[in-house]
Amino acid sequence: MAETTITHAAPFARYSLRARTPQALEQVTGLKLPRKINNARGDVICLGPDEWLALLPDGAKLNMGDGLPVSIADISYRQIGIVIEGPRAVELIAAGCPLDVARIPVGYATRTIFELVEIILWRQAETRIHIEVWRSFAPWLCEALQRSSVD
Repeated sequence: MAETTITHAAPFARYSLRARTPQALEQVTGLKLPRKINNARGDVICLGPDEWLALLPDGAKLNMGDGLPVSIADISYRQIGIVIEGPRAVELIAAGCPLDVARIPVGYATRTIFELVEIILWRQAETRIHIEVWRSFAPWLCEALQRSSVD
């Protein structure tokens, strides 16, 4: 796909955040959390009613909230990011994703699959999609995306 690139995202410190209320996590972490499921605020994505994913600058550390009613887990080594960017980025993802990717608005992020691999898909711009995937699946996913780009 001419002018559409598939690259690894810059390194991030990744944190899985869980709590019954976003206010509890905001007090512990100092982050402003999105309230609406499947939306992002800055580099924090709301994945469910009590679940967020924070993509922070590489090396950033969060207060882990020891003894408080929150769960904060550093998942930096579990997953990596892949960025698909260019005029055919949506078409490339649509080749292996069951969602109607063309209808996903900018700023929307959700769990889904690409072929058989679970991913987090975040549409950052009209022509830019950020994917989070478990590290062990990343080589296969990159290969599948490359194959889709030449079809």
